[in-house]
Amino acid sequence: MKKVLGACPLDCPDGCSWVVSVEDGEAVGMRGNPEHPVTRGALCVKVNRYLEQTRAPDRVLHPMRRVGRKGEGRFERIGWDEALDEIAGRLGEVTREYGGQAVWPFQGTGSLGYIQGLEGFAGRRFFNVLGASIHDPTICSIAGSTGLKYTLGTSGGMDPEDFAHAKLILLWGTNPLTSGHHVWKFIQDARRDGAYVVAIDPVRTRSAAQADEHLAPMPGTDAALALGLLNVIVGMGAHDQAYIDAHTLGWDAFRARIEEFPPERVARITGLPEESIVALAERVARTRPTAIRATQGMQRHAGGGMALRTLACLPGVTGDWALRGGGLCYSTSGHFKLNLPKLVRIDLLPHPVRTLSMTRLGEGLLDVGDPPVKALFVIGANPVGSNPHQRKVVRGLAREDLFTVVLEHFLTDTTDYADIVLPATMQTEHLDLIAGYGHLYLVWNEPAVDPPGECLSTSETFRRLARRMGMTEPSLYDSDEDLARQLLDSPHPSLAGITVEGLRKQGYARLNVDRPFLPFAEGFPTTSGRLEFHSQRALRAGHEPLPGFTPHADPGDGLVLISAASHHFLNTTFGNNPELRRRTGKPVIILHPDDAAARGISGQDAVRVENTRGSFEAVAEVSDRVRPGVAATTKGHWAKFNGGATVNATIDERDADMGGGAVFHDNRVEVALA
Repeated sequence: MKKVLGACPLDCPDGCSWVVSVEDGEAVGMRGNPEHPVTRGALCVKVNRYLEQTRAPDRVLHPMRRVGRKGEGRFERIGWDEALDEIAGRLGEVTREYGGQAVWPFQGTGSLGYIQGLEGFAGRRFFNVLGASIHDPTICSIAGSTGLKYTLGTSGGMDPEDFAHAKLILLWGTNPLTSGHHVWKFIQDARRDGAYVVAIDPVRTRSAAQADEHLAPMPGTDAALALGLLNVIVGMGAHDQAYIDAHTLGWDAFRARIEEFPPERVARITGLPEESIVALAERVARTRPTAIRATQGMQRHAGGGMALRTLACLPGVTGDWALRGGGLCYSTSGHFKLNLPKLVRIDLLPHPVRTLSMTRLGEGLLDVGDPPVKALFVIGANPVGSNPHQRKVVRGLAREDLFTVVLEHFLTDTTDYADIVLPATMQTEHLDLIAGYGHLYLVWNEPAVDPPGECLSTSETFRRLARRMGMTEPSLYDSDEDLARQLLDSPHPSLAGITVEGLRKQGYARLNVDRPFLPFAEGFPTTSGRLEFHSQRALRAGHEPLPGFTPHADPGDGLVLISAASHHFLNTTFGNNPELRRRTGKPVIILHPDDAAARGISGQDAVRVENTRGSFEAVAEVSDRVRPGVAATTKGHWAKFNGGATVNATIDERDADMGGGAVFHDNRVEVALA
């Protein structure tokens, strides 16, 4: 028996370190690494079944070619030589007739690895030499990240481990017990020392049910609530004027903006009782340090970027950015200064190329561009299950003149539209490097077992395809270990002393930063060196220079539908796992009793959820866990198991206010008996 150190690659803040037990070349056990300061020996309910998933009988183990019509999901097995020949030939035809930009390397968050996944844009060197379009991964966190950069100069915030030192914790639009549960251990540490926990969420989630207090605003009104809290805090004289004077820019103008949001106005916008807004503001005013945990869900609407920008101002007014256990944590990825340019090698592009937005896949495939998209590579993604405007995406993928290659583990909703499906390795079968966006550690993934069947890593797939196409650029053939060394070859002091050898030995390494890590105690990485209440950078980008409130862009009739993370799926990963599907059951739509009664709906009724974009079927749950005016469901179901459509059939393919982010929670629907 040997123990192999690895890292979870999935789209979760926790970036867990794990230990795989291997006997006679087979992985026979997996557990969280007890030595890792955040993982602490525990994995989640999803990843506890990861080894089961690697051995699943429906796993793709060989290259396959489509034999039926697109959408039918009928394939024949072929060999790697045949697959590579066909791909190389079709790419050659496309690039000769339309140019390299007619190729779209569409990459998702199925793996956040730097070598095999999205964080390092695996395969990008190959596509650069080809002159392919650049893929912009806008689907997850970009609106909030962009907004934070206008205020803070970075999307990075406080060290999540320091939640243990907070006296007041605001879980703002986040449900860590389902999505990134390891921070809960630090929250528990704080509670043992007397901390008070408030959940701000339209739904009483698992985490909200465990909090000391729960406020349920209307979705998309978080910026107004933050301004309302600041209105009361400043009115009490509880702002930290010394910190404001020393470390912020544009206070007088922002103070005038705050005065526009008295509690009575904020109550009308958010649907919260005025007295609850005032009470929370008074608690924030008198409690230092206050820590805010806000993750990606709250910024997936028309005003998502502005919401995070405004929220980041709150600890600037109270001075919490200077305190251990104070501030805001959205993502720690802004603190990882790896040598991504050296890894990705954009310099290999023969000429400037266009950028295509991940959240606009349907539009990109159906609208005749210059050139039109003629070849699509789908890597670590299931866009039929994960992208907005499902019907539009399907129409685009169904084009007979579109050559589509999908690297996958299973036959998903998306592979049904592929011309070629290539068998990809899973995390226990290849080398990778992970940086969790909910902690400050790099985590090493050593391959524990050989790949099954004819599965190849993403990096090896593109090495072979480059060779088949006769590409001579030497860096296309760098080994995975070479790529990892290049990534770590960074002049930034946070990477000092971190090596492949050290990572391989311990399995992880903390960034070379102070402990406690107070990134903004003495300044900010903005042009001014201050927290920018007034941002010239935002103004130049066409936004308001001051933080504010941007209302929903889908203000029509019906209920606001939010589709949060499932407890048993991670996006659409594990959506085919029989046991996790059994635990999840059919898609559920939660309605407040008032909204259900108005529609003649009772618990367990079969209902249709619809708008002009599409519809899906679900089972009704009638509960006050959701506030009036809101319907709640979860993402991650596969369309092929649920009547051919999921919640994304109802979601619009348009941009949030900043960065081109998605608007999954800016969505009006009607619910009726099926």
